[in-house]
Amino acid sequence: MQTEGGWDADGKGKSVYDIRPATADTSDWKFANDNYHHYTEDFDLMAAEGMNCYRFQISWSRVNPTGDGAWNQAGIDYYSRFIDDLIKRGIQPMICLYHFDMPLALAEKYDGFMDRHVVDAFVRYGKKMIDEFGDRVKYWITFNEQNLYFMPGASVIAGSSKAPHTADTLYTIAHHIMLAHSQVVAYLHKTTHDQIGGMLAYAEFYPATCKPADVQAVRKTDEFLNRDLLDVFVHGHYSNEVLTYVKNHHINMDWQDGDEKILGATTSDFLAFSYYRSSTINSDLIPDDTLVNEWPNKGDQANPYLKTSEWGWQIDPTGFRDVIDKLYDQYGVPIFPIENGIGVREEYNGTQIQDDYRIDYHRAHIQAMEDAMFEDGVPVIGYLGWGLIDILSSHGDMNKRYGMVYVNRTNHDLKDMKRIPKKSYYWFEKVIKSNGADLGSDAK
Repeated sequence: MQTEGGWDADGKGKSVYDIRPATADTSDWKFANDNYHHYTEDFDLMAAEGMNCYRFQISWSRVNPTGDGAWNQAGIDYYSRFIDDLIKRGIQPMICLYHFDMPLALAEKYDGFMDRHVVDAFVRYGKKMIDEFGDRVKYWITFNEQNLYFMPGASVIAGSSKAPHTADTLYTIAHHIMLAHSQVVAYLHKTTHDQIGGMLAYAEFYPATCKPADVQAVRKTDEFLNRDLLDVFVHGHYSNEVLTYVKNHHINMDWQDGDEKILGATTSDFLAFSYYRSSTINSDLIPDDTLVNEWPNKGDQANPYLKTSEWGWQIDPTGFRDVIDKLYDQYGVPIFPIENGIGVREEYNGTQIQDDYRIDYHRAHIQAMEDAMFEDGVPVIGYLGWGLIDILSSHGDMNKRYGMVYVNRTNHDLKDMKRIPKKSYYWFEKVIKSNGADLGSDAK
C-alpha cells in the first residue's frame, strides 16, 4: 500500500486507500513509489546492496477485487512473478497479508473487520495465498503491527467507518482480527513447513518517575497493548488481566462459542515487531475512567534523557535491545525485528544525500540488537530496516523519508520517480557484506 501503486492496473479492485484524496500535507495513494512498475529496478538495488530478505504486502483487492468474490488471476500472476524475481536475486520473500488496505467493497458492505463475514473472507484469502505461494515463501505475517487494532484509530485501518468509537468497537475489531490471524496460522502449519509469527508495533514504555502509579501505568499498558496479543501468538489465550477488565467493564467483544478453540490452536514460529522509538508515561496526565488502551496517548511525556527526531519520536536503541530481550525471556521463541528506521525531511539537489543521521540511527540499533544476541543470548532471525527506498509514510506524507534510496517525487508532483542511492545505501552495503561485524562510518 505504501509502495505498490498500480491502483487500477490489471483488474485490481479498489481498496479504502485508493479513494482517499490528497491534502495540503499528504499525497493520494494511487501511485505511491510505483513499485508495481519499477519493482525489478528496486530488486536490483536490493541485490547490489546484498539484501537477502524482503517483506512485502499482497494487496487483497488486487488478487480478489471485492475481497470475497472471484479471484483475479492477473493479480496472482503478478505476485508470482514478483516472488520469482526476488528468489532469482537471492532474496528471500516475506509476505504480509494485510497492511491496512481493506477492499473497498468489504468496507462499504460489512464495515470491515467489525463483521465476521470479513474475518471469513480474510481467512479464505490467506489460505489461497498460502496455496499459491507457500512452496516458495518461507516467512509469513498476517497483519502488520497487529496491536494497532487495539489502540485508538483502529477503525480506520480495519476498514470500519460506521461503528461508533467505543470500547465495544475497539475490542470487537481486535478480537475479530485475532480470530483471522489464528485460523491462517493453523492452516499454514497444517499445509506447509513455512514459518509464521505475530507482529506488533512495539514501543518501549518508561515511567515518568519512580512513583508507583507511573510504574503501574507502564506495566498495565504493556500488558494490554503487547502481552495480551503475545499470549495468544505463543500460548493460545488472552491475558487474564485483560479478560477480567472486559468482564468488569461490561465490554462486548463479540466472544462466541468456538472462539476459545480457534485461539487455542495458535502458535508462533517467531515473534516479529516494528520499533522506532520509546515513550514515557506520566499517570497524572491520564484522566480517570480512561480506557487502558488509550493510556499511552493521554499520559505521554517527553523523556529528557533522549534525543528527539523532527517528527517528535524519541530515539532509543537501548529500548530496542530491551524489547528483544523481554520478548525472548518471556516467550522463548526466536525474535525477528522487521521494521526499524528514522524518518527525515530530505531533498535531492543533484548531489548525493549525506544522511549520516540515518547511518547513526541504524548503527546504534544494530549494535543494540547484536548486544541482545551475543551478550544476552537471544536468537534473532534477522534485521529488516525501514526501508530500502523512500515511500509514503503511514499517513501518506512523502516528506517523511525513511529510505536508503531517494525516490524523486513529492506529495503532489510525481516527477520521474528516479531512484537515487543515499550515503546510507553504501554504508548498509558494507554492513551486510560483513554480516554486521563492520558498523563503521566510512561509506561512499
